[in-house]
Amino acid sequence: MHVLASRLRRLPPSCGPVRLVAVDGYAGSGKSTFAGQLATALGDAPVLHLDDIATHEELFSWTRRLLREVIEPLGRGESARYRPYDWRARDLGHPRTLPPAPVILAEGVGTGRRELRAHLAHLLWMDLPRDDAWARGRARDGEEQRVFWAAWTEAERRHFADDPSRPFADLLVRQRPEGYEVLPGPAAIAHPDHTVTHSDGSSSVC
Repeated sequence: MHVLASRLRRLPPSCGPVRLVAVDGYAGSGKSTFAGQLATALGDAPVLHLDDIATHEELFSWTRRLLREVIEPLGRGESARYRPYDWRARDLGHPRTLPPAPVILAEGVGTGRRELRAHLAHLLWMDLPRDDAWARGRARDGEEQRVFWAAWTEAERRHFADDPSRPFADLLVRQRPEGYEVLPGPAAIAHPDHTVTHSDGSSSVC
């Protein structure tokens, strides 16, 4: 993990002074857990959770609000300010501030969407098959979220059919018993001079 963190620190800034790194993947693929460990390896880098940006009414149509409240201020070197969504109360909470930092992680389904990619220093894709990820997510959330999951999976299916993230990933992340395996992603393979990856094309476990 520290090797990956070192590589990310060396990337050029992508959003004002910030290296904005997206962790995308299907719901249930382990994005939050991985982002938390990577943030620790980066010296407690801030993590923006897309669950705080999305709402019941805007499962995937939150792009303009994210750009206005987070991306544009960070791009000016200013602190972002947004109101995290409370999924139980179905309302926006108290404002939260996100100051610029050398690296900020943004994790959540759709962080690699086309409107955001120009602002990203790197796009990481949690490489777990969709059905496996959804099964893990359903098991995690339990029966009380069954109705929500039915709506969510259909919305997620439509989103990635129209705006896939994996083909543009710089790195693929696969969870193994011994840790995370990090491999060059489709974007790095297509454009080997575009990103900083494993120079020999091999994988590493972090």
